[in-house]
Amino acid sequence: MLPVVWHPEAEQDLLEIVAFVAEHDYAAAVKLGHLIHESAEPLSEHPFLYKTSDRKPGYREIVVHPNYLVFYRVLADCVQVEMVTHARQQYPKR
Repeated sequence: MLPVVWHPEAEQDLLEIVAFVAEHDYAAAVKLGHLIHESAEPLSEHPFLYKTSDRKPGYREIVVHPNYLVFYRVLADCVQVEMVTHARQQYPKR
């Protein structure tokens, strides 16, 4: 079992997404925040659960919601969540 580690920038991505959605619908923002965070929980026991990304080579991706993606990498000692983004955004190289 590998620990799931959230990169600080991925945590910031999540906070910004939730804040943006909360401006329009607080309850939806809370639900989305939980959904995104919970999507990474199975990675500890099943790090290869999700497909390799065609959008961001070298990463795996979780389609949490039709509009939101989580990109992560499986490392030797952990699963690192690298980025959370809206599906229509360009994917910066981090």
